[in-house]
Amino acid sequence: MADEYFDVVIVGAGLSGIGAGYHLQTEAPDRSYVILEGRETSGGTWDLFRYPGIRSDSDMYTLGYNFKPWREAKAIADGPSILKYVRDTARDHDIERHIRYGHKVVSAAWSSEDACWTVTAQKDGKPVRIACNFLFLCGGYYDYDQGYTPDFPGRSMFKGSVVHPQHWPADLDYSGKRVVVIGSGATAVTLVPEMAKTAAHVTMLQRSPTYVVSRPAEDAFANWLRRRLPAKLAYQIVRWRNVLFGMYFYNLARKKPEAVKANIVKMVREQLGPDYPVEKHFTPTYNPWDQRLCLVPDADMFEAIKAGRASVVTDHIETFTKDGIELSSGEELKADVIVTATGLNLKVLNGVDLTVDGRHIDPAGVLSYKGMMYEGVPNLASSFGYTNASWTLKCDLTCEYVGRLLNHMKATGNRQVTPVNADPTIAQEPWLDFSSGYVQRSIGKFPKQGSKAPWKLHQNYALDLMNLRYAKIEDGVLQFGNPAPRANVRSAKEKVAA
Repeated sequence: MADEYFDVVIVGAGLSGIGAGYHLQTEAPDRSYVILEGRETSGGTWDLFRYPGIRSDSDMYTLGYNFKPWREAKAIADGPSILKYVRDTARDHDIERHIRYGHKVVSAAWSSEDACWTVTAQKDGKPVRIACNFLFLCGGYYDYDQGYTPDFPGRSMFKGSVVHPQHWPADLDYSGKRVVVIGSGATAVTLVPEMAKTAAHVTMLQRSPTYVVSRPAEDAFANWLRRRLPAKLAYQIVRWRNVLFGMYFYNLARKKPEAVKANIVKMVREQLGPDYPVEKHFTPTYNPWDQRLCLVPDADMFEAIKAGRASVVTDHIETFTKDGIELSSGEELKADVIVTATGLNLKVLNGVDLTVDGRHIDPAGVLSYKGMMYEGVPNLASSFGYTNASWTLKCDLTCEYVGRLLNHMKATGNRQVTPVNADPTIAQEPWLDFSSGYVQRSIGKFPKQGSKAPWKLHQNYALDLMNLRYAKIEDGVLQFGNPAPRANVRSAKEKVAA
C-alpha cells in the first residue's frame, strides 16, 4: 500500500525534471505532482559535475527552456551559470516545493485494476511508496554513481593522483604539475585548456581523434538582438536560427560527409598552422556525426596548444608506470595527475525496475513510441533529448506532449494509455545510431526503435515538433481504456487516503 497519491510522479530534479514540472503545471494545472530526486540537491548534471571548466557543449539558446529566455552574454555557458538558470526556473515558477530530495526511485509497479503505478523510492535506507496515475522519468541517461574507467594495466603502480571527472576532488591541486587527460571527447577538450592555465603542462592522450570545432563563446548577433527586442522575441529568433542551422549542418554531414570532414579539418589547420600534424591528431576515421562533435569556445584548446601549455598525443596505453603512462610506441608520458575522461556508464530508464500487472519489463525487448513511451507499458513516458542537437529541444516537446496526453485522457474519461504495436512488418533497430563507446557499451540494454513511424526516432526537431505538438493524439497505436470507476468503487487515490 502506498503512503501518498499524486496524479503524476516525475523522477529527477535536473534540467529535464524542472522543465517537466513547469510544463505540467502550465498545460495540465489540475494535476497534482511530485518530483522525486535521489540526490540532496537539484540541478542534476550541472550540480554533479564540478571538474575545472565545466560548461555546455550546446548553445544556451537551444539548451535553455523554450519558455525561459537565456539572458547572459555567453551562449556557451559555464556549469555554475547553467545550474543557476535551472534553479532560478524552479524558484520563479514555484516548482521547488514539489521536490522531495533524497528519494532514489528503485522500482515501479503498474496495476491495471487500480490504474496506477506504485513507485518505491529509498529514503535514508528505508522504502517510501507513492502511488500515481502517470510516471514521467526525467533522470537523464547515465549512472550518477559511477563513471566509466577502463581497467588500465599497472594502475596501482602510479604514485600520483588518478581522478575521474564525474567525481572531481574538491581539494585536488594541480598547479605547476604535469597532467595527462585520457580521452578526446567533450569532457577532455573542456578540461585541457582550463587545467593548462595553471598546470605545468597538460597532455591530452587519445586512442583516436575526434572532430573538434571552434565557435565564439558569445553570440554577437544574439546579444545585439537582445538590446533591441523584447527578451522572449529575441530568444525565439536566435533559438530558431540555431535550430535550423543545426539541422542543415547535420543533414549536410549525412549527405556529403567527405566535404564536411574536409572543411572541419581545414578549420583546425587554420587554427593550429600548416606545420601541426592535424592529420594525426584531429582527423577521425569516421564520418562527422557518427559521434557527437566536440565544441571549443573561442578556440581555447587550440590557443593552449599553440602557447605550448597543452599538447595532444595519439597512441595506445601499454601500462601505467610509477611516474606516468607507457605507450605502445614505447614513449613514456610523465605525469603527476592522470585524469580519466573516459566516458559515462549509461543507465536504462533511470535504473527503475518496472513491472506491469506482475510482469517484469525488460527494456531491451520493447519498442520505443515516439522516443518517449514504451510498447506494452501503460502511463509512462521518459524525457530523452537529441544526440545531434541540444538535449532540451526534445525534452520540451516531450513535456508538452505528456500534458496533451493527460488532458486527452481526462476529456475522454480514460485512465490508461498504452502504446501497442500491431504491425508485424516493423523491424527492430538500435535506439541510437551512434558509434561512441559510451553508447556501444550499453545500447543492447536499451529499448529499440522501429523501422517505421511512430516507432522511428527522427533526431529532427522540425519533424518532432509536428509529431508531438500538432499531430492528433489518437493515432491507432495508442490504446486508451480503463475508464473511471463506478461511484461505488474506490479509486487508487481514495484507497491511499483511506
